[in-house]
Amino acid sequence: MEITTRSHGAEITVAIKGRLDSLTSPELESRLAGLLDGITELELDLAEVDYISSAGLRVLLGAQKKMSKQGKMVVTHIRPAVMEVFEMTGFSAILTIL
Repeated sequence: MEITTRSHGAEITVAIKGRLDSLTSPELESRLAGLLDGITELELDLAEVDYISSAGLRVLLGAQKKMSKQGKMVVTHIRPAVMEVFEMTGFSAILTIL
């Protein structure tokens, strides 16, 4: 998995490439923990995520909870296979998807 970030003031975009599963989710969780202080807008760009497991969903839920207290989070560019997981788990109703 590769994680790239772009920031502009209190806004940050985190782009993820690869699989978001039990092996890679801890890395994303750790990176987000270090990035979100003082951030009011978080965009998670999943254009290059081809698989997400329950471990990945847990990290997204944690980020959503944190951002709901300090701003907003949006998830963008979701591939059909990942969107299917979001819909089956109800995450499509929890997350703001653009």
